[in-house]
Amino acid sequence: MSFLRRRSATPAGPDFDVLAMDPGDWPGNLGAGLLPAPDGSCQGVFLRYDLYGGRGPAMIIGNLPEGSPAREVGDDEIPFEVAQLLVALENEEDITVVGSEDMPVMQGDNLLIVRRLKLSESRISCVQFDRSDNVLVTIAAWDRPITDDLYALLKPLPAELFQQA
Repeated sequence: MSFLRRRSATPAGPDFDVLAMDPGDWPGNLGAGLLPAPDGSCQGVFLRYDLYGGRGPAMIIGNLPEGSPAREVGDDEIPFEVAQLLVALENEEDITVVGSEDMPVMQGDNLLIVRRLKLSESRISCVQFDRSDNVLVTIAAWDRPITDDLYALLKPLPAELFQQA
């Protein structure tokens, strides 16, 4: 029954809302990428926020659902979003995770346990937290700290925003 298989490798979009900053609230350029699975389903969404006028991103926010292969990294390996940030910056340094610490942060009425990763490249800030729907959110920023103020700017963007025709 191979005729029932989806023929396009392009994902239709996620079946989960994406937690990020609203594109209308961001003064720079914004790009979004979808991670397709071989069956065409969406294995994650990442947003690239560029404040530097085309000279590289300031921040990448990823939303990876449970089971996404992009979530499978070793203890000292950098998250997918950090790797995407390095590619966008054309930085080919070998960077590793050298430590982490968990800290509580309020996001609206929700208490998040945020994992702050310490990387061998000190100009990269990276935090991760799990949502109640088992989507891992990772924020990677270049040359700027990630402060508690950022969590107040995060809001759910509907999956329909990322649908492809």
